[in-house]
Amino acid sequence: MTDGLTRVPEASGFRNRDDYAAALLNVVGDLSQEKSRLEELQRASLNILEDFAGEKVRFEETQRAMLNLLDDFASEREKSEAANRGLRVALESLRLAKEDVDSANRELEAFAYSVSHDLRAPLRTIGGFSQVLVEDCDAQLNEQGRDSLHRIVAAVEKMGQLIDDLLNLSRVTRVEMLRGPVDLTRMARKIFEEFRKFHPERQAEIVVADDLVGQGDERLLSVVLRNLIDNAWKFTSQREKARIEFGAAPAGGGQAFFFKDNGTGFDMAFAGKLFQPFQRLHTMRDFPGTGIGLATVKRIIERHGGRVWIEARPGQGATVYFTLAGEPEEREVR
Repeated sequence: MTDGLTRVPEASGFRNRDDYAAALLNVVGDLSQEKSRLEELQRASLNILEDFAGEKVRFEETQRAMLNLLDDFASEREKSEAANRGLRVALESLRLAKEDVDSANRELEAFAYSVSHDLRAPLRTIGGFSQVLVEDCDAQLNEQGRDSLHRIVAAVEKMGQLIDDLLNLSRVTRVEMLRGPVDLTRMARKIFEEFRKFHPERQAEIVVADDLVGQGDERLLSVVLRNLIDNAWKFTSQREKARIEFGAAPAGGGQAFFFKDNGTGFDMAFAGKLFQPFQRLHTMRDFPGTGIGLATVKRIIERHGGRVWIEARPGQGATVYFTLAGEPEEREVR
């Protein structure tokens, strides 16, 4: 054949048609391989473009998320600034309240000084002359006169005790506190022994738990225990067989100390009056006192970062609980 496909070009260097055809086939094969590689390269490029499009979408999503975070951050920042402004206002209110408290404490100190120095002198005068009349003129007075004179003497003594209690109440808010471990068991037993010594006629079962230790100021905690023991001793005085217990009970992961008695008790509807100065639930004739003791206890316990509360029933006694610094404030302890 002599057409262009089968004729061997004269300058090709091929000897015959078969060599020429084989060369053409090799060229076609190489072109086919190059085409395959180009197609693979094209597919790879398309995959890269698809991956790039996916990355672009993810980047846009990340960008939107970052913008949302920035918006949230701006919102939280505004809230934080508003909270800071509120905190500054609260701190300023607290500062002003502290100034008011300090001013009230200074006035209380001035009042205590006045009570101590200005009122005691005339009170001593009234008491002294009343006692002179009792000793020197008792026979010259009729029954009504003697009764009136004895009432004056008793009122002077009560007024003196009230002044002492008021001064003690004012001091517990100002005295410097020296904190440390306090052996409450030893302290309570010592106070109970003093009460037994002054009232040997009383038949009372006293139970004091061992190893009761609290953290606080020993002098102030002594005032707390003395007041609470005095209350329990007083309100069990009409019991033929009195029982007073000092112990501790679990309270919200910590402990609360308590004084429990089988005395006269009271209606819990009136419990809110107990820790207010001069508030009483019993008549002076039945149980004498000034109504300052529990108010003093409350102030001391609060200075220790604790809480005090009472549970009672009429005719079934009362239990006074208190916690100290770091102890949970638990209202219901059984």
